[in-house]
Amino acid sequence: MSDEARTDVNSRCPRCGGGFHCGAAGARCDCFDLKLSDAQRQQLSRDYSGCLCLNCLRELQQQTLAPRAPVHRG
Repeated sequence: MSDEARTDVNSRCPRCGGGFHCGAAGARCDCFDLKLSDAQRQQLSRDYSGCLCLNCLRELQQQTLAPRAPVHRG
């Protein structure tokens, strides 16, 4: 996440457009408790500029951690 996004404590989520309070500049944000893999963090950095709200981060975390259904080709 960019330094610009970290200094703006009243942010707008680039994924859902909702407003949220980013506490990263204050050294404590709820997103610090989320367990994301390095691959997940890299993908989020590629897909979005700035911080995402906690709800979107949780949803994306679950999507990537959930087993994917097999693709049937036939």
